[in-house]
Amino acid sequence: MLTWFLMLAVLGVAHLIKAPWVLKALSPHYAIELLSRYPNGFWILGAVFLCTTGAEALYSDLGHCGKRNIRASWIFVKVSLILNYFGQSAWLLSHEGQLLEDKNPFYSLMPEWFFIPGFIITTVATIVASQALISGSFTLINEAIRLNLWPKVRISYPTLLKGQLYIPSINWLLFLGCASVVVFFKESSAMEAAYGLTIIIGMMMSSTLLVFYMRMKRFAPWIVGLFILTYATVELSFLIANLKKIPEGGYISLFIALFIALIMWIWYDARKIRNSYVEFVNLNEYLDLLCELRQDLSVPKYATHLVFLTSANYDDQVESKIIYSILQKQPKRADIYWFLHVDVVDEPYRMEYKVNEIVNDAVIRVDFLLGFRVAPRINLMFRKVVQDLVKDHEVDIVSRYESLNKNQVIGDFRFIVLEKFLSNENDLPFYEKIVLDIYFMLKSISLSEGKAFGLDTSSVHVEKVPLIIAPTRDINLKRVK
Repeated sequence: MLTWFLMLAVLGVAHLIKAPWVLKALSPHYAIELLSRYPNGFWILGAVFLCTTGAEALYSDLGHCGKRNIRASWIFVKVSLILNYFGQSAWLLSHEGQLLEDKNPFYSLMPEWFFIPGFIITTVATIVASQALISGSFTLINEAIRLNLWPKVRISYPTLLKGQLYIPSINWLLFLGCASVVVFFKESSAMEAAYGLTIIIGMMMSSTLLVFYMRMKRFAPWIVGLFILTYATVELSFLIANLKKIPEGGYISLFIALFIALIMWIWYDARKIRNSYVEFVNLNEYLDLLCELRQDLSVPKYATHLVFLTSANYDDQVESKIIYSILQKQPKRADIYWFLHVDVVDEPYRMEYKVNEIVNDAVIRVDFLLGFRVAPRINLMFRKVVQDLVKDHEVDIVSRYESLNKNQVIGDFRFIVLEKFLSNENDLPFYEKIVLDIYFMLKSISLSEGKAFGLDTSSVHVEKVPLIIAPTRDINLKRVK
């Protein structure tokens, strides 16, 4: 990238020195005059808009490179780009009145002997720059999963460095998307309309997020208002100028954006519908029964340590389905019942846990407080928790079977994951039925709960639980002789 931007700067300066007076374009009054005096001057904004893009590629990699690297490199990048644009302007003005035919101003800056090396550098720079899009997409999807705005997918961590991640499914989607767009448009010049509209919408989204951030940090209202006025004027002008590109290919950008937004909305709304019907019960009412069950030798022991994942935020609550699974579906006798809860917090890399021993050496709840950038590897984290508790003599994990206990063999741990499916007994409104049907279809091709929480598959048992939200009440069934 250093070679690429140095090349841009040198090529620009080589032609700029032949017409240094083009530097007068730095004065904003020429732009104001163009927009105010010429009827079609405003629409030129749509044509030159792509000259303002490129910075978003740097910022999409912000989480991987750090803000200091971005700030330092942006000074060099911006100067190199401006010099190259001035060089192109000088070259164009030197050919005033001539028919350029298929000449490209950028490649025309290169001497004939440098064209092949310059073309190679340009191609390599394009490949390197695409990495910002790819890694940025991985980061965005990772954050969306943490915020429950995207189906859970497999995430790989190739290194121990923070922020280094790889999502195979998104990589394939990017490949299919890029290949489809190239086949559809055939030429890069035809993609400009779709690209320009995408970038301006992205810029407006970034500005909107920054306004929310400024309000959250309690900036002075006049500062927020001034920011909105300034950026809204610039970005809305570019947006209006780019709207005419919708029939030229911009509709592809809108289609892709709406498709992704639809998936996010369905995933979010379906979870909200589902969670609104999740029934919690008071765990204290079942503690005596759990203690009696663990002492009932007539029930075959299911596991030494039985571990459930719960979404209940309070220590004295648990999903009714968990109680149903322990007591009714198949009585599960265990020596210690564990309830694990994962709470995603705003701090990006927070890793803490709290332990509440509800019943001594019988019922224990563990709350994990994990930052939104932390992978929930619950299997490894729970193992660390158990090690800490054993070290502090708070729990005994030795097997309770006599033969194994005598030889100090560690007891078995079994995780129970309750996966819901939409029951046929529901009588839902049309909208909720469509949303939940699509939600469970997406869920069927996404990562399972066990894998999403990093649980060891050899110790995980998945139980299918019907989700009954609106049961059918009136069944016109009559008995006949």
